[in-house]
Amino acid sequence: MTVDYSTLAKTIAALTEGETDQVALMATVTCEVHHSDDRFNWTGFYRVTEPEVLKIGPYQGGHGCLVIPFARGVCGAAARTGEVQIVPDVEAFPGHIACASSTRSELVLPVFDSQGEVIAVFDIDSDLPDAFTQADADELAAILRDVFAR
Repeated sequence: MTVDYSTLAKTIAALTEGETDQVALMATVTCEVHHSDDRFNWTGFYRVTEPEVLKIGPYQGGHGCLVIPFARGVCGAAARTGEVQIVPDVEAFPGHIACASSTRSELVLPVFDSQGEVIAVFDIDSDLPDAFTQADADELAAILRDVFAR
């Protein structure tokens, strides 16, 4: 199954219209994205809760790590640099945090608020190697901008 990003974006926009609560928005985005593609085994947010610290937010899939420092892992790298992380092989990523041993590849996008501050990262794990493309990153980044930076 391949994501129909146009339909996904429209669905998320309709479901989140007028909502301002970040956790409610995160829960809705997570659910819709997670169920949009069979590649996505774990989908969720890690929220910036204090300087240099991410804590688990709404997610779908098995349990996630509860706390991730900016200094560690793929999620930390996305939060620290403000740049999308596309990791075709998590075993080859220095400092990768294995929350689930089945994960083979990962896509993590920084989430910005309307002031351009990183408020969270959106993490998608796959049990398939090299599961994510630049197109996935670009389409998901646009959805996240529409929901959180408005």
